[in-house]
Amino acid sequence: MRRIYKGIMVIMLLATIVLSGLAAAADKVTINLITAGDQNMVDLFRMELGPLFTERNPWINLRVVGSGPGDAGSQTIVEKLMAQKRAGRDKWDVDVAIIHEIGAAQTVQESLLKQYAPSAITYKYVTSATAKKALGVDVEGYVIPMFQSQTVLAYNPNYVKNPPESLEELVEWVKENPGKFGYNGIKHGASGVSFVASWLYWKTGKYDVYALTGPFEPKYMEDWDKAFADLQDFDNYVTMTAGNAGTLDMLSRGEIWIGPVWVDMFYSWMADGRMDPNFRLILPAPGMAGQPMYYVIPAKAANQEAALKFVEFATSPEIQAKYIVEKFNWYPGIDASYVRDYLPDEIWNKVFRDVTPDDLAEYALVFPIKNYYNAMMEAHENAMK
Repeated sequence: MRRIYKGIMVIMLLATIVLSGLAAAADKVTINLITAGDQNMVDLFRMELGPLFTERNPWINLRVVGSGPGDAGSQTIVEKLMAQKRAGRDKWDVDVAIIHEIGAAQTVQESLLKQYAPSAITYKYVTSATAKKALGVDVEGYVIPMFQSQTVLAYNPNYVKNPPESLEELVEWVKENPGKFGYNGIKHGASGVSFVASWLYWKTGKYDVYALTGPFEPKYMEDWDKAFADLQDFDNYVTMTAGNAGTLDMLSRGEIWIGPVWVDMFYSWMADGRMDPNFRLILPAPGMAGQPMYYVIPAKAANQEAALKFVEFATSPEIQAKYIVEKFNWYPGIDASYVRDYLPDEIWNKVFRDVTPDDLAEYALVFPIKNYYNAMMEAHENAMK
């Protein structure tokens, strides 16, 4: 009888353990994250941030899907959310999305997002103007920037002892050093588009209208002919490169001495040994355009609480420092001053050596509102024929 009793007790204990395990499994949540961007974005979440998040929050798993690079990747996410809204679903199968400015603007206009950001414990670290406006659309409260990708001027200090500190000084510099400034125009990569947009902002003085507030009206474009005529004259003294990577390549080989580049690409080339570590950066007045990527939570995400917890984790100073700044050489989505204590001195001194948080606050601009962007592309093509 004792053996039978003990056997029953063992069975009951095993049953209790199994039932507890089933209950724990039932309580476990899987959040679906979809990200626009290149494969490195997918790998970041799938191989690093996801496992670390689950290690710290064992009841939450992260499933990661990539939607493709560039604005097209963001458009895919927009279309997926629109389809679920039209279908009238009570719960959508995207819990967190990472999108570009164009995606943020469209999803807010289509009422596809939850205004979650003020409830995030990390929202107090967000100071960038890009968290308020995206291509002229009010996105405040709906987004938290993941990172800020910024264009600057890279230069070779072996030849450029006193780099131009403004676009006005750059114009004089190229005339004194013909062929030694290079950029990729407006059709061969976004660093060239950024330079043209920044030129337009400088020449017209209408940055706020074009990029922040609007409205889109022909009267605000009346001085574009003069601006592009000046750019055409400027181009007579420059070297046109084959693309974003082409500018970096010509810089590294000494064929040009100054050119607009994306900061993260510049430092990645340096880390790979393809760029002289002594090369420097400068963010000239009155500024150059960059763009963020954003964390958003769809309006009817099935697991909104778990999604919020992940965004808080991903936008914490510790994670922003280790992964956004140290690993990928991006500028953080939160105010850079909050990541300082989490970065080794050598990393901070590298990434913020030339372009400081104060420089970013003053001179980091955004791309034009969609209508002005399209008009700029067309006007540039017509002017440069």
